[in-house]
Amino acid sequence: QVQLVESGGGLVQPGGSLRLSCAVTGTIFSTNAMGWYRQAPGKQRELVARITRDGTTNYSEYVKGRFTISRGNAKNTVHLQMDSLKPEDTAVYYCNADFGSHYWGQGTQVTVSS
Repeated sequence: QVQLVESGGGLVQPGGSLRLSCAVTGTIFSTNAMGWYRQAPGKQRELVARITRDGTTNYSEYVKGRFTISRGNAKNTVHLQMDSLKPEDTAVYYCNADFGSHYWGQGTQVTVSS
């Protein structure tokens, strides 16, 4: 059974940094792509960043230049380095794995507040 295990959320002050990590377990297959989405209260879930198997990345316009997505050394792992965090980045962040079918993590809370 495919599962996504997320880590790294928390509370940080504006201007600070956090690093999210996600690992896929329960499969021998490689993902086509992995990504991070976020959902703030009262808003729809939105793409934050995505990276394909060949390393192509794309970012939301709201995080471009501040966040960096990368693949981990282990198979089917991904990291999201978040710098210069703003209060509007506060949301639950979800890891996504695209095998053709999509799988989601349970979500990790990121709160940016002074």
